[in-house]
Amino acid sequence: MDEELELAIATAEEEMQKAITHFESELTKIRAGKANPFMLDGIQLPYYGTMSPLKNVSGINTPDPKTLVIQPFEKSLLKDIEKAILDANLGFTPSNDGAVIRINIPPLTEERRKGLVKQARTEMEHCKVSIRSARKDANEYIKGLVKQGMPEDMGKGAEEKVQNLTNAYTAKTDAHLESKEKEIMTV
Repeated sequence: MDEELELAIATAEEEMQKAITHFESELTKIRAGKANPFMLDGIQLPYYGTMSPLKNVSGINTPDPKTLVIQPFEKSLLKDIEKAILDANLGFTPSNDGAVIRINIPPLTEERRKGLVKQARTEMEHCKVSIRSARKDANEYIKGLVKQGMPEDMGKGAEEKVQNLTNAYTAKTDAHLESKEKEIMTV
């Protein structure tokens, strides 16, 4: 039964880590006033008959904090990339010079900054829900083991470990959000 408890705790921790990793990924997509290639992560365009991520068909660089430069691997993709960026409705206007596409990142307004903080908080809530869900699943499994004859004190100890993991991962989530809020609100 000890192995089953350890497995339940390890599984819960793995799920919590996945939630944090996803949260970090979502935070990188939220614009913070500086140019970042991750801002274009969600953009897809047709490439030889299939939808491909922009980063798979071009190089994306940030020559300065206010500019993104997209260098397609094939010049014929320039128009498609430009159209995909416009269709993504990110609030950017790409400029195509025939060789590369440049995007000047406009400064954020106070209202837009507050909206981005709200978006980051929404992502944080999704992450915390996933963490609590992992805790709930682990605790239900542990309670099932107790019903099957495992000593109650072992079950309580395992539940306590799961709660400690939950607290640690929730604190990580809060720290990530605090850092992102500071980054967004810094003018």
